[in-house]
Amino acid sequence: MQYTKNQLYQIAVQSLESKNVKQAIEACRLLNVQFPRFFEGWHITAELYFKLNKPETSLLSIDHALALQPAEPRVTLQKIECLLAMQKLVEARELLLEIAKTNQRNITKWKKQLSLYVLDKTAMLLGVQELRKEALLQTELAVSLDPENPILLYNLSTGLRFAGKIKESETVLDKCLALNPFDFEAQAMRSSLRKQTKESNHIQELESVLEDKKLPVQGKVNICYGLAKECDDLGEFKKSFNYLQQGANNRRARMSYDVNSEINTINVIKNTYQKEMFERNIVGNSNEEAIFIIGLPRTGTTLVERILGSHSDVYAAGELSNFSLELVKQINMNTDTSKLSLTELVKKSASVDFASLGINYINSTKPSTGHTKRFIDKLPINMLYAGLIHLALPNAKIINMTRHPMAACYAVYKQLFKDAYPFSYDLQDLAKYYIAYHRLIQHWKTVIPGVMYDLKYEDIVHNQEAQSQALLTFCDLPWQDQCLRFHENNTASTTASAAQVRLPIYDTSIDRWREYSQQLQPLQMMLEQAGISCD
Repeated sequence: MQYTKNQLYQIAVQSLESKNVKQAIEACRLLNVQFPRFFEGWHITAELYFKLNKPETSLLSIDHALALQPAEPRVTLQKIECLLAMQKLVEARELLLEIAKTNQRNITKWKKQLSLYVLDKTAMLLGVQELRKEALLQTELAVSLDPENPILLYNLSTGLRFAGKIKESETVLDKCLALNPFDFEAQAMRSSLRKQTKESNHIQELESVLEDKKLPVQGKVNICYGLAKECDDLGEFKKSFNYLQQGANNRRARMSYDVNSEINTINVIKNTYQKEMFERNIVGNSNEEAIFIIGLPRTGTTLVERILGSHSDVYAAGELSNFSLELVKQINMNTDTSKLSLTELVKKSASVDFASLGINYINSTKPSTGHTKRFIDKLPINMLYAGLIHLALPNAKIINMTRHPMAACYAVYKQLFKDAYPFSYDLQDLAKYYIAYHRLIQHWKTVIPGVMYDLKYEDIVHNQEAQSQALLTFCDLPWQDQCLRFHENNTASTTASAAQVRLPIYDTSIDRWREYSQQLQPLQMMLEQAGISCD
């Protein structure tokens, strides 16, 4: 049977949607062979192979499509995604910035639906590349086309929050929630933007939404965390913890997670990277650009990043997963990592070429980095790899952030993370993980003594200038006064602390956990039984 191009196209689309891969591939092949000048045929073929995780093959179809319709925005964005997947970061970045510049004049020529898709997708890709200012402009353009769209308004408020425009972000969220009160992510984010007061808060509105039977479970989680934050701001501590526990319990109940599995992996790391490993004269790469800030989340890692990032010789690159990704690539050179358990992966990691790992990591951070003497990677979970980082990059600086154990645990427990840190939603899980983390840090101090710089959150809060000077000295950086005025730094922050980093250092959170000492007592007992002082 002979199909028309439109019939073949519909078969390809429907097959792709129903995940009938074999039929989709055949339909696309026939489209491309029989109708080589049919633009949509190459477009759907590119989409198919990208979804099959074959960006190189997808890119071939994209180039055919762009030869027929140069600079077509949907396919150009598809090309950027392929280039990113292929780690062709410089080329992807250049093309992304080019399309961002042309969108403003092109949206007057396109249909509204196409304009909104292109602007939203461009903003998302710019955000992934940490180009936050450019991303915000794209979102603002999208909202100007559709000002009553709550999804776009939420995206705009997020961009404003990252940019430190907190008041503007709250105003946009108010509009978003007036259109859709059940946008529970928007509700929770609005609560986090500022300290609520008795005169100005959203507790009544949040409680009303929470009582609605139409609210899904994940919505209850977000609303409970928002209520916990606002009640804490108002000093209603018992009520705050009740909401917090309710939200955390609901979140934990929906997760398939075993903290003991993570603890086992940490123990394997310690057993694999013993003292002898560091006495083998392993030669890493001599590059000295990287400054790693490690520890648990919510222990001041963002604060220290902002202080160091205010220095003219330092670029704050954010929370990068690059080191672990490059480590897996190194292991993959000799082993199929898809068939390895986490513990097997750890054991195999000891045999990698650490010098190659080091330079591959550095190169993977470009083109974002490389334009200053040093850059910061502040992914807290890199504490798992501290010893490996030292083997790969012996001249890198590693700053280990610490905080009073109970303050650290409470700060983690009260934070609703998007995907990471699954141990944070149950006090027993949290205590177990903290103990394992504490022992791992002690292990690193034993096998690589003097390498990590310990910095207590409380010390930098109480003695900012002296601690900042010592920090810069450790990083081999000359003193600059603007490091004390980090809150004036207008670079974007995408962490849970995005609102707080716009303020000077404050000490109100240091002993906040003591307001909940009774509720946190089971956790404290577990820590103390493990020999961790909580005085």
